Amino acid sequence: MTSVVSVHRRRKIVTNDFLGVAHGLEITSQGPTSIEKASSESVKLDCQFSLAPVDSGPLDIEWSLLASDNQKEDKVVILYSGDRAYEDYYPAVKGRAHFNSPDPKNGDASINLTGLKSSDTGTYQCKVKKAPGIRSRKMLLTVMVRPSKPRCSTEGPTQEGKDVVLRCTSSEGTNPLQYTWEKTSDSKILPASAVLDPVGGTMNVRNASISSSGTYRCTAKNHVGMEECILQLGITPPPNTAGIIAGAIIAVLLALIIIAIVLFCCCRAHHRKKYEKEISYEIREDVPPPKSRVSTARSFTSVGSQRSSLGSMSPSNLHEYALKPQYDKIPSVEEYDRPPSHTPLPPPVASKIAGRNLSRMGGIPVMIPAQNKDGSIV
Repeated sequence: MTSVVSVHRRRKIVTNDFLGVAHGLEITSQGPTSIEKASSESVKLDCQFSLAPVDSGPLDIEWSLLASDNQKEDKVVILYSGDRAYEDYYPAVKGRAHFNSPDPKNGDASINLTGLKSSDTGTYQCKVKKAPGIRSRKMLLTVMVRPSKPRCSTEGPTQEGKDVVLRCTSSEGTNPLQYTWEKTSDSKILPASAVLDPVGGTMNVRNASISSSGTYRCTAKNHVGMEECILQLGITPPPNTAGIIAGAIIAVLLALIIIAIVLFCCCRAHHRKKYEKEISYEIREDVPPPKSRVSTARSFTSVGSQRSSLGSMSPSNLHEYALKPQYDKIPSVEEYDRPPSHTPLPPPVASKIAGRNLSRMGGIPVMIPAQNKDGSIV
């Protein structure tokens, strides 16, 4: 009986010792397990712990990014083992993950992540091991992108009585994004017919009026930031359709009149030019040109020689000259067409002999046709 009691006491002591060992290492952090941060910011993942005298083994601290898919492997982000920190386990956070304390074994296993990116979003686990104790803590980190500066624009005609849509869009930003519109001029009250869409970022102003004109501001925001843009809206009266049509008709008529005047002037100039050309052709046909200048030159040479011979004639020779055929009329065209050898010589002209003396000597005055520079008979 005594032996059975002693065995029972020994089992109870071992159990109590085991329970004491099991609860020796504790994670003492009480902060939130879900954190939202904006990109490019920094975050501290808190992991404080306490040790018991029974925790006599080496201290190991391991931070890992748990895989969202069970088929994938967890990624070790940073490690402390053998009194040494290893910070280059995960290339995605290389140089951005550091222990918060220079000596984590003092009970601070927290880490700092700098320059946050959207890819840093995930569940991080802090595991502290000091044999025989093991404890861990999980934290959800959500890295959100701040909204980029939105772009404000209008869609549809900005005329009175028409529907106009004011649109606001941010190209970047983690959902959920919320858009709000407000009027910053005049009464600062949105039009009564305005319909807002906070998710799509639009404001539809139905049957817009002149009072809808003014300055509007759109704000895009999420949990980590906000940005805004300004839009100037001007509602114009409807155009005068009748005046536009009348003006268009008058412009067309004026254009037709100008075209008709130009065509009339061109036709008139063309007919005038044609008439002057025909008249010049008729004048040239009335006066036929001579066949050759050479024959005319020869005729003048012969005339000159006869004049010379007439001047050297004596009164007795004049009688013989008078018996020769004389020219008492203008030669005909057929006579001019004859070769130079058969063309009769014109009568000599005595430039220095007086008309009375020439008649006394038996000479007959004859008129010689005049010629212009190009040899044509006038």
